[in-house]
Amino acid sequence: MIVMAMTLRLTTDDEKVLAALAEEDGVSRQEATIRAIHETAARRGHQRTVADLSAAARQRYADVLDRLGR
Repeated sequence: MIVMAMTLRLTTDDEKVLAALAEEDGVSRQEATIRAIHETAARRGHQRTVADLSAAARQRYADVLDRLGR
């Protein structure tokens, strides 16, 4: 595994939010940041999947939806 260093510049308010998240989860601020990145990526992936499946279902059942007036 390659580990990269980076600098993260936060406002005072953002730092307070990050510190609260880290404390609530009992992890370091670094771990809280990494978790937030992964959770956001997973949520966006889920949203894309739902949108794709919804579009496919609307296309598949377009005739039924038209008859129902939707």
